[in-house]
Amino acid sequence: MDGTAAPMIVFADDAIVVIDKPAGLLAVPGRTQPDCAWLRVARQFADVLIVHRLDQATSGLMLLARGTQVQRLLGIAFAQRRVRKLYEAVVHGALAGEHGRIDAPLSADWPNRPRQRVDVAHGKPALTQWRVIGRDASHQQTRVALMPETGRSHQLRVHMAWLGHPIVGDPLYAVAPTGSDPARMMLHATWLEFEHPLQGATRTFRSPAPF
Repeated sequence: MDGTAAPMIVFADDAIVVIDKPAGLLAVPGRTQPDCAWLRVARQFADVLIVHRLDQATSGLMLLARGTQVQRLLGIAFAQRRVRKLYEAVVHGALAGEHGRIDAPLSADWPNRPRQRVDVAHGKPALTQWRVIGRDASHQQTRVALMPETGRSHQLRVHMAWLGHPIVGDPLYAVAPTGSDPARMMLHATWLEFEHPLQGATRTFRSPAPF
């Protein structure tokens, strides 16, 4: 285990575990780095399984299943877009307007993996809604709420960069201004809502952005 902060258990019952993953911690084991959120949580809940992932540089709410039956049910819910997610980010520049929707298909940028790219001809559908939360004119930055309608790899990061407003601190898609070296990428999974896979009741979880 490295010095990265441990994931915080937000909620747990016999079916699910909701965690708040810190930035810098992998969601699942990497090629050369076994330490990850899943393994750390599995030390407390031996039957926990991955349902969805957050990028290593992204912090916030992440849902895990306890057992294969629940994993299958939650996988179906994600596929049918019945799991609602909201992220908060700080992006470079002053966004024009107050809200919008990005419809830009994505595919892997194979020569530059793990980067992804907008690929209108061959990419998979990717949809993101955005809404301005606040503006910082002195730093030429905008705080936004991001609502992905699909779950492509790096979707929010690529979409905002493609829009001309990359996420502050993004090591892949943003170039930091001279003299600026943010300690982390300013992207946090702040809201998660879904139907409990066994009980049926709607569960909502929130995590304030730490930046």
